[in-house]
Amino acid sequence: MDSHRLGGQGLTVSKIGLGCMGMSDAYGPADDAESLATIQRAVELGISLFDTSDAYGPFKNEELVGKAIRDRRDQVVVATKFGFVGGTDGKGGGSINGRPEYVLEACEGSLRRLGVDHIDLYYQHRVDPKVPIEETVGAMAELVRQGKVKYLGLCEAAPETIRRAHAVHPITALQTEYSLWSRDPEDELLPTIRELGIGYVAYSPLGRGFLTGQLRRFEDLAPDDWRRHRPRFQGENFQKNLELVDRVKEIAASKGVTPAQLALAWLLAQEGVVPIPGTKRRKNLEENVAATDISLTADDLKRIEEAAPKGAAAGARYEDMGAVER
Repeated sequence: MDSHRLGGQGLTVSKIGLGCMGMSDAYGPADDAESLATIQRAVELGISLFDTSDAYGPFKNEELVGKAIRDRRDQVVVATKFGFVGGTDGKGGGSINGRPEYVLEACEGSLRRLGVDHIDLYYQHRVDPKVPIEETVGAMAELVRQGKVKYLGLCEAAPETIRRAHAVHPITALQTEYSLWSRDPEDELLPTIRELGIGYVAYSPLGRGFLTGQLRRFEDLAPDDWRRHRPRFQGENFQKNLELVDRVKEIAASKGVTPAQLALAWLLAQEGVVPIPGTKRRKNLEENVAATDISLTADDLKRIEEAAPKGAAAGARYEDMGAVER
């Protein structure tokens, strides 16, 4: 697989990465054996960027990824995150913590669970509004000086926060949701990071699975699937978003590819963007990787723009957007 220079600090990764969250958190029952096989198959296919967090599980996903890459460490770029305490939503007794002392403590835990001596790309999972970003990034920079972290990243940060953070220590990557049904980064985020020489890692590039075209009813979601609580999967929003997906499916069919592959190919056509589609199954992984071989013409891109214009998705990304800077 072709490689991609992520940001201006020298980090090189595969054209697409693998989001590992769903293997341990949020998307129904876990299958560790298949998840391990999926990560190892990803390495075989040339994927080098593997994305996890201490919040996924919590903790279970880092342990899973660590186990999967143990004899493949020199072939992978390990990206993990800190900041969500008690789970991925920062609620239910959990919180967001960006205090410098916590940054150092969280890193030690991640290193231990992953079984590595350094983290390649270390993100702040969400910006802590109670702690100046300069203090949080200052602690992250100390981890770089100690050799425990190589590159720094932010997730769901606003442009001004990104600028302030980048002034303390170079930020290599911003990770934010970006897909055919989440195009708001095009307004301010993408111009900001391109100006600063920061790479963009797109999470949920398949709209949390919706853009695959496989979900047709709310009832298709497992009872413990967190998407049941996301506005875009509920009521009238679900039905309106099906119309968007059907338009994408029509274009995909005309090119002889799947809707998921078309959605990924569209992201790969955007400057400086590395998508990290998540899956816990080898079959889906192989389908996603095949998207790297798809070429979109100017006419294709125009049709996609008409089918899925900015703002076309119905409903908010989260039921509570309080942890997302805007």
